[in-house]
Amino acid sequence: MQASPTRSFRWASTSVRILKGEKPADLPVLQPIKFELVINLQVAKALKLVVPDKILALADEVVE
Repeated sequence: MQASPTRSFRWASTSVRILKGEKPADLPVLQPIKFELVINLQVAKALKLVVPDKILALADEVVE
């Protein structure tokens, strides 16, 4: 899943402020609003991990 354009814009605007000379300590702290759980079953299998069904049911996205 890709980051939304709005979130990307906010992050980019913070980076521009740093490049223009503003001190990072003076910038507001950005906290995530939403967390996403994405499980890649192919990688899990390659690592010989067993993903419980309950975790798969909770995942926002399952990549096979």
